[in-house]
Amino acid sequence: MKLGLGLYRRMLTAENFRFARQAGCTHIVAHLVDYFQENRIHGTDGEGRTWGVTRNQSRLWTEDELKDLKAAINAEGLELAAIENFDPSHWHDILLDGPRRAEQIEGIKTILRRLGRAGIPVMGYNFSIAGVWGHVEGPFARGGAMSVGFLGPEGPHETPIPNGQVWNMIYDPDASPGTVGTVTSEQLWSRLERFLNEVVPVAEEAGVRLALHPDDPPMPTLRGTARLVYQPHLYQRVLDFKPSYANALEFCIGSLAEMTEGDVYEAIDTYSRRNAIAYVHFRNIRGKVPSYREVFIDEGDVDMIKALRILHRNGYDGVLIPDHTPQMSCAAPWHAGMAFALGYMRAALQAIQE
Repeated sequence: MKLGLGLYRRMLTAENFRFARQAGCTHIVAHLVDYFQENRIHGTDGEGRTWGVTRNQSRLWTEDELKDLKAAINAEGLELAAIENFDPSHWHDILLDGPRRAEQIEGIKTILRRLGRAGIPVMGYNFSIAGVWGHVEGPFARGGAMSVGFLGPEGPHETPIPNGQVWNMIYDPDASPGTVGTVTSEQLWSRLERFLNEVVPVAEEAGVRLALHPDDPPMPTLRGTARLVYQPHLYQRVLDFKPSYANALEFCIGSLAEMTEGDVYEAIDTYSRRNAIAYVHFRNIRGKVPSYREVFIDEGDVDMIKALRILHRNGYDGVLIPDHTPQMSCAAPWHAGMAFALGYMRAALQAIQE
């Protein structure tokens, strides 16, 4: 297995690539989406050049930009394992079944072909309208370290999603008044099936794996819209829609552990034996929906060493990244939290692979 680090758009700098290499990483998972500042919970972004990305997020990422990013990562002794998440402006009408759907499907196909030509093997995505919503910050981890949690009825009140917004991000500031309304489970699953049928053949030709993230928070509905993978067994439905090596999973252990049904170790065993995992978000939590907290990697409900042993036994040789971490009380809270998680993961990987 390979140790990686996920970096947000403004953190794609030579300094942070070197930080990852110094912490023992061999791979980077890069976010090119410019998420809302208020949704950032991981501390201060890195400073310096933003490799291969412009502020005009409505246009498709170019092949040159992707190659430049890969080259910058390679220059620091690392490999680019994946791009994580399409920008909402690229595919909002795919999610909403809107009037620009056909145009946006062609755009997604173009992105996949450019990833293939740039030599980037995985595209992670989250087929969700509400996205990650409702998390609150608090001193939830050991020693009062700041992290996030989902508090259910004690957290933010669920409100309808306004027109012009998906994933808590505004893609059309001039949208007409009103809300997205109700989206049923049948509607959302139908949209995903149609999406996979159209884009998986292109991903196969490009040599790129599409990797679906499970829902977080894993609830049947959120803000009036259905969710897809809110229980572990629902991942199988995704795989059955379009059986292909290119139709894979962005396997988030934390999200799976938050789910109310199934067993997280059984899910790890099932999907790693089927070679369905493109890469792993290695994250620990306490609790389950409707109330859970994200904690340090060594203090949660999941026995992370046991999880690694299952992956190793089943021959998983892909990338693991620490995903979210609590912030530590120091001048660089995000970096310190990641360094702690990466050190734990590196030692654990060495121990189980001896």
